[in-house]
Amino acid sequence: MSKNNEYFPQSVPHPGTDLSEKLNELGMGPKEFAIRADKPEKTITAILKGESSITPDMAVQFENVLKIPAYFWLNRQRSYDEYLARIRREKVIEEAIPWSKNFPINDMVKKGWLPKLGSLNEKAASLLSFFSLSTDKAWEDYYFKRELKVAFRISLAHNKDSYSISAWLRKGEIQAAQINSKEYSEKDFKISLPVIKTIMAEHPADFFEKLKAVCLNAGVRVVYTPCLPGSPISGATRWINDNPLIQLSGRFKRNDSFWFTFFHEAGHILLHGKKDIFLEDVNYKDYDDEKENEANEFAVKWTLNSDQEKEILDKVRLTQDDIETFAKKFETHPGIIIGRLHHLKKILPFVGRKFIIPIDLDKA
Repeated sequence: MSKNNEYFPQSVPHPGTDLSEKLNELGMGPKEFAIRADKPEKTITAILKGESSITPDMAVQFENVLKIPAYFWLNRQRSYDEYLARIRREKVIEEAIPWSKNFPINDMVKKGWLPKLGSLNEKAASLLSFFSLSTDKAWEDYYFKRELKVAFRISLAHNKDSYSISAWLRKGEIQAAQINSKEYSEKDFKISLPVIKTIMAEHPADFFEKLKAVCLNAGVRVVYTPCLPGSPISGATRWINDNPLIQLSGRFKRNDSFWFTFFHEAGHILLHGKKDIFLEDVNYKDYDDEKENEANEFAVKWTLNSDQEKEILDKVRLTQDDIETFAKKFETHPGIIIGRLHHLKKILPFVGRKFIIPIDLDKA
């Protein structure tokens, strides 16, 4: 078999086979060799039968008797041990097949998260590699039992979308690892928020690149990870290696939802510190209503605050010109205002939709 341009032979002989051939060549029996090597005859017999290993001490002693370098025997033993380990590994992978069937593998392949796959064994092996985990039990310990709470502090055990969500979160980790980031500065991140608000209000074609750059300057990594089937998640916030990560899916594909989600996640960073992981639009055991409400209030403050909202609603009749005027006055985007009014059910869903900008982060 082969993987990553490495060749793994289908069969590797035990080094006892080489020892037997050499002893036959020398006309030396196991008993004589045992005496010359100062080893019990039963040990030599076990090696010749492939039932025991050649240790480094033995290899050096064999070198003196057979005039074959110790590294030869050690390499033979290492190759054989690796062969056995890979046989055992194949069994682990085979046992992981039922687990792998819970994931939307075809969609992960289409998105380029996984390579094109053939057999069920290849799919299971590729998934384990994607998660950087050795077994499906390790996945369960990590995502369900929270055995490594310093890295993953919530449990997805009772969420019906746990497999897709875990894959989405893992992809975000992989993306974050590819971004070189300076040390996080809370001060710099707070200073960046008015700049980000301006980007929101202007919403240029390259808004996402600008957003990422401004955040990165404060040590905050922002990534876009498209949703998978079965993971209706709009965003997530967590800390990885002392840097906050905001992971966005652009799920609703409209600017008002995108910016509210971003500022919601920013709120988690500034209000709630490093201890928790927050997932948006997902029900999970550790969901904290109070912290989510605080993050919502933070997002309201930076998109269209309550006083501004009230001033708009106090106007008896709103025109399109009024929406644009209010947007300029409050340094927000007209689509944000319309989206809020839709959310509050103050206007019909089709009214003002021209102000809401469709977004496609795949093309951003």
